[in-house]
Amino acid sequence: MVKVLFVEHDGTEHNVEVNSGDSLMQAAVSNGVPGIDADCGGSCSCATCHVYVSEEWLGKTGEVDPIEEAMLGLSTDRKENSRLSCQINLTEEMDGLVVGTPEFQF
Repeated sequence: MVKVLFVEHDGTEHNVEVNSGDSLMQAAVSNGVPGIDADCGGSCSCATCHVYVSEEWLGKTGEVDPIEEAMLGLSTDRKENSRLSCQINLTEEMDGLVVGTPEFQF
């Protein structure tokens, strides 16, 4: 099991525990975390599962590929630590991961 802390834009925290191998998006959706719309269901064809990965975790969440880069370009509140949660597959190494959610998904 992998523990993840989702922090909403207003500071509200949601601690979830999910199976290793699930996507970060699945973790949010299956646990009712607000702010993750996941309109495309995880096919990386929108940006409605946008999250901000805490700086200390960026090296463990993998590289942004060109398709994810293009989708992140749709977000008006993109930051250097922006990722699409559907593109992050959780591993035991990510136990304790902390991510923030933007105020709005586009």
